[in-house]
Amino acid sequence: MAEIELRKRLMVVEEIFHEGGPVAADPLKRAAAISVIANPFAGRYVEEISFFMKTLEPLGLEMAQALVRTLGGDAKAVQGYGKGAIVGAAGELEHGALWHVPGGYAMRGALGDAKAIVPSAKKVGGPGTRLDVPITHINASYVRSHFDAMEVGVPDGPRADELALVLVMTTGPRIHARVGGLAAADIRGLDGLR
Repeated sequence: MAEIELRKRLMVVEEIFHEGGPVAADPLKRAAAISVIANPFAGRYVEEISFFMKTLEPLGLEMAQALVRTLGGDAKAVQGYGKGAIVGAAGELEHGALWHVPGGYAMRGALGDAKAIVPSAKKVGGPGTRLDVPITHINASYVRSHFDAMEVGVPDGPRADELALVLVMTTGPRIHARVGGLAAADIRGLDGLR
């Protein structure tokens, strides 16, 4: 069983007051938690890697709880989420896919049974690589006002033998959202879609 070797953590917080229109009464907050860890599979092909998802579960929960604290401490204030991974050049895209389950379930757990699938993105890249992490509403993926993305990266990572694992949470819709569709107030919350 591989253990987690954590090199560094980053917490990035954005407060968005306007996007050229009127200033919002409550700014949108977006926060990303990033953990840079050693990739235990870097530099070689390993057939069975799925066991590492279980190893990542505590890290996911720790990151999700840190995001809730960073956004004010009230899980009910969180409306959007997403996840992602940047795999260092000695790894493969599938190593980033190991983050899907532990990252997604950690956020759902920290937020109290959120219904929507947690959108994700992953890529292979070197130090300084940027990743656009997709964001949707936590209970209904069809809520257009919450379709968003947060760009993240690590200035000195991931190194070739590392993974940068990312969780993102937001406190609301895009500032000035006005393209119609299902409104957050109209979510039925039965299937994670509507």
